[in-house]
Amino acid sequence: VQLQASGGGLVQAGGALKLSCAASGRTVSGYTMGWFRQAPGKEREFIAAISWSGNNPYYAEDIKGRFTISKGNAKRTVYLQIDILKPEDTAVYYCAASAYTGTMATRLFGYDFWGQGTQVTVSS
Repeated sequence: VQLQASGGGLVQAGGALKLSCAASGRTVSGYTMGWFRQAPGKEREFIAAISWSGNNPYYAEDIKGRFTISKGNAKRTVYLQIDILKPEDTAVYYCAASAYTGTMATRLFGYDFWGQGTQVTVSS
C-alpha cells in the first residue's frame, strides 16, 4: 500500500485547506483511512478516520467541528477539509491506512501504512 498526501501550504488564520491522500496498491481496498498530525515538539495525534466505504466517519473529540473527512467516488482518495484554520493547526499532516475499525483506528499503532506527510502552516 502506498499513500501520497498533498494539499498542504501556508494559509492565514481563518482560512481553509483541503488535504488529499491518494492510496494505491492491490491490497488497499477495505482499509480504514485516517488522518493524523504532528506539530513541532509534540506527539503525532489522531484527527479523523473513515471506513473504506466512506460511511462512519469519526473524529477526535477535541477537534470536532472544523475538520471533515470524506472519500472520493473511487474510494481510493481520502480528503480532510480544515476550516477556520488556527495557528495551532500548524503541523505535518499524515494520512494512514488501518486494517482496524473503531477504537483501534484512532491509535497510532492501529495503522499499518503511512504517507509522507504534508506541511500545513497557519500564520496569525
